[in-house]
Amino acid sequence: MKKTILKLFSTLLILSMIILSCEDQNENEPLTKDGSVPDPVSNISIVDLAGKSEISYSLPDDKNLLYIKAVYKLDNGTVSEVKASYYKKSLVVDGFATAGAKEVQLIAVSRSEVESEPVTVIINPSESPIYDVFRSLNVGPDFGGLFIEAENPIRKELAILVMEKDDNGDWVDTGNTIYTKTDEIFRTVRGLDTIPYDFAFTVRDRFLNTTDTLFQTIKPIFETEIPASSYSGFPLPGDAPTNDFRFPIERMFDGNFINWPRVFITDASAPAPHSFTIDIGQELKISRVKIWDYPQGTANGFIYYWQFNMRKFEIWGSNNPNSDGTYASWDLLGEYEVVKPSGLPITQQSPEDFEFANAGFDWPIPITAPKYRYIRIKNLENWSGSGRLAIAELRVYGDPR
Repeated sequence: MKKTILKLFSTLLILSMIILSCEDQNENEPLTKDGSVPDPVSNISIVDLAGKSEISYSLPDDKNLLYIKAVYKLDNGTVSEVKASYYKKSLVVDGFATAGAKEVQLIAVSRSEVESEPVTVIINPSESPIYDVFRSLNVGPDFGGLFIEAENPIRKELAILVMEKDDNGDWVDTGNTIYTKTDEIFRTVRGLDTIPYDFAFTVRDRFLNTTDTLFQTIKPIFETEIPASSYSGFPLPGDAPTNDFRFPIERMFDGNFINWPRVFITDASAPAPHSFTIDIGQELKISRVKIWDYPQGTANGFIYYWQFNMRKFEIWGSNNPNSDGTYASWDLLGEYEVVKPSGLPITQQSPEDFEFANAGFDWPIPITAPKYRYIRIKNLENWSGSGRLAIAELRVYGDPR
């Protein structure tokens, strides 16, 4: 009996190996074995765009047609290939850096991977959008570092490289490269000393096209983080209360950025707009207020641009707040709005959206503002359209000297 079982097992094992071997041999074979050559595409039309062109065509009348491919060479010498299934009648060839005539070959491919005669077309895309982004690039000193801003109106996926010289005198990436496809780019690099730094900036797209380089010497402005241990709530008439003991104002200073219920939330029943007041503990020239929104947990992960997180708000400063809670003794320091880099609708967020919010939002205070000890934040609108607010953590930066 044992011999019979072993013999059966051996037979099944051999059969399995044969089947797997056949599958491996057939894995990369064409879908069919029809050797007929498909006709080429016809009736070609071209729409030239920035750094790319859209090519439309009529498909050949061939039941074995599988896809159309375009083969072309980028300005950097890379040969690229784009495919479009037989369901489509157009494709986009992308990745060109400079403007001018470019040659593209269009090839019809059958289910047997037999290719038609290529049809050569000439396209004339304009220069890549990265050059417009580079021309709009503006950099300069900021508190504790530098700022980088640029315009990217068509939301081109790109990187802005921030470079310094290494010990050999070569320009190298500092690790602060900005990856984005937002339309209004504004980023900061922090944690630098108040000494002059030589930087170089260039813009690159995903095809490794690179612009010229902007060289700039930047001397950061002094700032330091004011320890959260010196903050305290300073409730005034008109400020919104919390709705239970779990969400007091002190939750913003406890160093917990994500865990429920370690978050400050105002009571929904309080009339809008909701406001709260903080005693920083000393008068100082405030450079920025940094706020980490509370990430709402959903089935798809954490969502930042959601529910009670602030969307539009004001920051006020005072040294002698009126006890009646009016704003007569307060100075408006700024009006602010949270903008998602991706521009996606509510409940949707891109990886860039997540990283941007997860790092905390820096809200700058005008450099011309005097010193203040008290700040008051008035939430005008949250992401659900009401005045209620939720904040995970808050820090104040500036110069207390």
